[in-house]
Amino acid sequence: MIRRDAKLTFVVYALGELAVMFPVSGGFYTYSTRFIDPSWGFAMGWNYVFQWAIVLPLELTVCAITIGYWNQDISEGVWITIFLVTIIIFNIFGTIGYAEEEFWASLFKLSATVIFLIVALVLVLGGGPERGIYNNYWGARLWYEPGAFKNGFTGFCSVFVTAAFAFSGTELVGLAAAESANPVKSLPGAIKQVFWRITLFYILGLFFVGLLVSSDDSNLLSSDDHSGSNTSPFVLALKYAGLNGMDHFMNFVILVSVLSISVSAVYGGSRTLTALAQQGYAPKIFSYIDRSGRPLASVGVNILCGFIAYVSLDDKGPVVFDWLLALSGLAALFTWGSICLAHIRFRKAWALHGHTLDEIPFRAIGGVYGSWIGLVLNILVLIATLYTAIEPLDAEAFFKTYLAFPVVLIFWAIGYFWKKTGWLRTDQIDIDTGRREHDWDRINAYREKVASWPTWRRVLHKIV
Repeated sequence: MIRRDAKLTFVVYALGELAVMFPVSGGFYTYSTRFIDPSWGFAMGWNYVFQWAIVLPLELTVCAITIGYWNQDISEGVWITIFLVTIIIFNIFGTIGYAEEEFWASLFKLSATVIFLIVALVLVLGGGPERGIYNNYWGARLWYEPGAFKNGFTGFCSVFVTAAFAFSGTELVGLAAAESANPVKSLPGAIKQVFWRITLFYILGLFFVGLLVSSDDSNLLSSDDHSGSNTSPFVLALKYAGLNGMDHFMNFVILVSVLSISVSAVYGGSRTLTALAQQGYAPKIFSYIDRSGRPLASVGVNILCGFIAYVSLDDKGPVVFDWLLALSGLAALFTWGSICLAHIRFRKAWALHGHTLDEIPFRAIGGVYGSWIGLVLNILVLIATLYTAIEPLDAEAFFKTYLAFPVVLIFWAIGYFWKKTGWLRTDQIDIDTGRREHDWDRINAYREKVASWPTWRRVLHKIV
């Protein structure tokens, strides 16, 4: 988890630097097109659309499973329909609806997460009520029996795809903050929030549930059976603690989180598809934007993908769920790796054209070396995932785990035959067209202000 935290930090910093220099609308694939290979950019654009199109039915299915904690008598199909209609309503209001939903959902999730971490710490120390199981010092007993790192190295590698799926969308902050009037001021804060969000939400949260809930608990949401009453370990920890109502509250938090991701899936996927159409990488009909700024055709296609969620009602639904999860998780790895590679090639072209780093208002932490670390870590994760795909020596297991790789190659081949272009030489990279004009007086004034701060405040500014 810490390695993934560092990797995403480098990815978001690299993206932030590119976004400050070359603001784009719609997707990260434009950096691959500009700095790597137009054909690869085509593949990454469609890969990103594909990724969000898969996320929507997955999250709709999870919404229905989450509701199952309260009521298993009503068909999951009813809840899928209700949440799909809810997502459509949010998207009717376009960017305003998405922004309002994200603001309130994020505030609610942040507050709930902080509450859970405090409660979890008390429970680990044995401060739970007498009616619960955490009324004596609990500690790290579950790390010894049944033990941490279940199934050894293979089990460790097998969770990479799931983790990549969970972190999907983290990179969006780079583009959002880069559109501000003074990115040198706003971008570092936004990116540091990514680091702390991953540390707080994922690493600490999972650390505590790992201490409180056994990995072989029969009530856990099983990867082999999505139709039962199984639920999240976050909910189970509070239920076992005997904290009346807290398990229901946490289940509601998870429901809000999943619904929020579903809204983001439609928003992000539709905007990327529209951008592809505007650049001639997708049918022109998807470039249509109405007077309210809504890309209706693109939104409609993404909404239609949500109907795939009804497949979960079939007996083979969990199998389809696993396939979609693997496809989405690997798709995110290609996106992150491409961002790092695009940053490396940008820096090389920037130097070739006689520019200095002082002309870059916001520089990625670690510079090119940080992007190399991010790229190598993404490749290592792909290799580890390939190992888990090959290890069972089963064709179905291999393709279920690694299907996204040939899909990306197919997209790349289509882009190559369509655009008839390949890898860009450094001297072919255009670093001038569309480059943002910066308010250097404002940027330099802010830098001087930071330099005038005492040492303790400058150090704190770099961390928080």
